[in-house]
Amino acid sequence: MLGCGVVLAPLTRQRSYGNVPQPHAILYYSQRTSKGGFLITEATGVSDTAQGYPDTPGIWTKEQVEAWKPIVEAVHAKGGIFFCQIWHVGRVSNTGFQPNGQAPISSTDKSLTPQIGGFNDAEFLPPRRLKTEEIPQIVNDFRIAARNAIEAGFDGVEIHGANDYLLDQFMKEHVNDRTDKYGGTLENRCRFPLEVVEAVVNEIGADRVGIRLSPFPSYMESADSKLEALGFYMAESINKYGILYCHVVQPRMKLVGKKVETPQSLLPMRKVFNGTFMVAGDYDRVDGNKSIAENYAAQILLLTAGGGS
Repeated sequence: MLGCGVVLAPLTRQRSYGNVPQPHAILYYSQRTSKGGFLITEATGVSDTAQGYPDTPGIWTKEQVEAWKPIVEAVHAKGGIFFCQIWHVGRVSNTGFQPNGQAPISSTDKSLTPQIGGFNDAEFLPPRRLKTEEIPQIVNDFRIAARNAIEAGFDGVEIHGANDYLLDQFMKEHVNDRTDKYGGTLENRCRFPLEVVEAVVNEIGADRVGIRLSPFPSYMESADSKLEALGFYMAESINKYGILYCHVVQPRMKLVGKKVETPQSLLPMRKVFNGTFMVAGDYDRVDGNKSIAENYAAQILLLTAGGGS
């Protein structure tokens, strides 16, 4: 069990020019570190096909690994615990972010509706549906990224399986229209994310691995008719690998000036998962203390403050 009640959430910053972490990140992360505190990096790409936003960091090259090292050292110097969130955006991208201008990859060939607003201005072209035989390579990309994170000095990694990025695109039935062993049933749709978990655990050890999930929110046109079943199945299935924690996005919304609770609850996931259970989703001090006291968020409550990864 991790010993802190508040965790720095993964917050996308878009200041890693050329996908390489910059020296100013040393100050950013060290300012947010206290002794025994737990921090998760901004979302960090596992390969050159993983990118979908300007200037987000990666961890697939030697240059990127070396650039992360002084940042990690600064956090450790103040007694912090530091995990790297490893990420593939899947179809939340376009040819401008992809090597040789190729189409982004996904579980499907259905494209997203264009997004408008600030850094999210984007026209999403149809993605390329991954062939069955290509999926092991993506699993391997996550495995290598995890190994690189440990080489950079991180204490572990968080696998990004949320927010309709690639792993979530396989889990959600509204997106995943495959007919092979990675599509159709709930078990098949969760096969790829669980293969990633297994590969990463085998590479760096279960006590260095967490995962982020968002079964309830419908980001980027992702949806599922059995959200509770999806969340419960994933929380139960990852027990097999003995990972350190499960970090889940709270199923509630915030409208202008108020929070709106939804009928769904994370409590079934909380009860079935054997490790540390973290919750993110517009918490303040009062909400956070209440959730911990009521054992809703287990040992650690994760608070977000700003744009998430």
